[in-house]
Amino acid sequence: MGELGAEVLLPGHGIPIVGADRVATALDDTATLLESLCSQTRDLMNAGLRLDAVIHGVKVPEELLAKPYLHPAYDEPEFVVRNLWRLWGGWYDQNPANLKPAPEAAVAAELADAAGGALALAERAVRLLEEGDLRLASHLAETAALAAPEDVAVARIRARVYGTRAGRETSTMARGVFHWAAAESAAVAEGTDVTTELTRSAAGRERAAGAISVGVVAEEDLCCG
Repeated sequence: MGELGAEVLLPGHGIPIVGADRVATALDDTATLLESLCSQTRDLMNAGLRLDAVIHGVKVPEELLAKPYLHPAYDEPEFVVRNLWRLWGGWYDQNPANLKPAPEAAVAAELADAAGGALALAERAVRLLEEGDLRLASHLAETAALAAPEDVAVARIRARVYGTRAGRETSTMARGVFHWAAAESAAVAEGTDVTTELTRSAAGRERAAGAISVGVVAEEDLCCG
């Protein structure tokens, strides 16, 4: 594509790019990023690592990710890694417990019991959230909610964790999933429904109406016109 000399690039997601040099640079940078994700994923898989280790082991070149046209606005690099795993390795993630797993709720109930109850797990999630470990906080909040799906206190914490995550994400995919999760638990806590909770704010009503965001682009980062 970079050799075609195109003057205008209209990406599926993101802002238009105008000018042959800019288009060529954007396409070359995109190819370089994708090739890096592919080669790293393949090398880690060939080394025998599990999916979890591959996802967290692939390092995205920061100088490329900083480009406005490669900023995660819809998809994200680690989602691409998951797709590469699925393409080359299938659905099995190399964790034997996940081959024929127990129901998630049953596992969550056992973990909550061992931890002193679902609320204890949820309260630990709050501490992790306050420490800035949003990923681990999400695991504990999710486990607590699976163990006690009707517990209002647990639901409020899960809503807070995912609401915080949604507010800090840049990609449409991640924001959408986390907004939905937060609304699920808010509905439990407030005795409403997901639609009501999703549309409480002006931003939520825009999302529900089908408005799609491609992320925030600073004026100095504009690469068109």
